[in-house]
Amino acid sequence: MSIERARHLRKVMPPSEAVMWDALRTLKPLGLHFRRQAPLGRYYADFACHHPRLVLEIDGWTHDDAAYDAARDAFMRASGYRVIRVSNEDVLHNVDGVVRMVLAATRRD
Repeated sequence: MSIERARHLRKVMPPSEAVMWDALRTLKPLGLHFRRQAPLGRYYADFACHHPRLVLEIDGWTHDDAAYDAARDAFMRASGYRVIRVSNEDVLHNVDGVVRMVLAATRRD
C-alpha cells in the first residue's frame, strides 16, 4: 500500500464515486466524516467512516471478482468495520436512497 496509489485513486474517481463523494460530504455536520480511497490494511476502501467504522464500496459495471470482494469484505469486517456494497446504478439513479441506507447503518449498534 502506498500513499501515492491512494492519491492517484482519489484523483481518478469514476463518475459514480464522484456523485457519492459529494453526497457523503453533506453528512459531515452530522459527525460522519468519510474518507475516500481509505487504506485499510492492504486494501483501499472506496469510502470509510472510521467512526462508526463503516465502509461503503461502489461496485462498477465491469465488477465481477466475487472471491476478491469476499476476501476484502472479510478483512474489513475482521477489522471491525461494517461493509455496505452498492452498484454504480444505485448511486447514479438513487443517491438519496443510498445516503439513507448509509445513515441507517450508522445508527445501528
